[in-house]
Amino acid sequence: MTQTMEFLASQAAVDQAITSRMSVRAFSPQEVTKTVLMQLLALASRAPSGTNTQPWKVYVLQGASRDSLVAKVCAAHDALRANPELAAEYREEYDYYPETWLSPYLERRRENGWGLYGLLGIGKGDKDKMHVQHQRNFHFFDAPVGLMFTMDRAMGRGSLLDYGMFLQSLMIAARAHGLHTCPQAAWNSFANIIKPHIGAGVDEFLVCGMALGYADLSDPVNTFHTPRLVVNEFTTWLD
Repeated sequence: MTQTMEFLASQAAVDQAITSRMSVRAFSPQEVTKTVLMQLLALASRAPSGTNTQPWKVYVLQGASRDSLVAKVCAAHDALRANPELAAEYREEYDYYPETWLSPYLERRRENGWGLYGLLGIGKGDKDKMHVQHQRNFHFFDAPVGLMFTMDRAMGRGSLLDYGMFLQSLMIAARAHGLHTCPQAAWNSFANIIKPHIGAGVDEFLVCGMALGYADLSDPVNTFHTPRLVVNEFTTWLD
């Protein structure tokens, strides 16, 4: 009986960590210690990878290193808005999103974007407010910890699957420790600024960034929760 109760408690804890994970867009300034970060990364490192290649490389930014990167990328983001021709200097190193959006993915993307903007009172065509909100990414949404993830260019596309499992493991581990995260592809366009800043080699490419810390639950933005399809909408059952 005791073993059964322990199993059920563990099951509930795992379920809670998964279902309570969300992309937090406002964090408190509460510090996250290096000890905790080491624990989270050690847990995430148990993620599976093809032939145990473990393709992840993690750069942790706190304090001055974090603030300096924020300043650099925000300046570039502002400059890009003022002069769109600079876009050629800021290109993603791999295609995260499709070149052409198709249904139903386009509708889901729009639902997500306008749901968030509607909550924040950002109207369609309000480019000033959109720019400010988008730049919140480059402040790590005020999280005290910024993470950058890179991978060797020599690795195959399958290693990105491995990387996804590592990132999810990290985010679930963070929830189990009372922390929240926001995985961020927004940083990818500024890899040519980020990689020299963090000391990544030319043989590495930027996979994504992530904000990590304690959620500011008083901020209305954190009431935004994205919907999910029911199982039968994405599953085919074969007998």
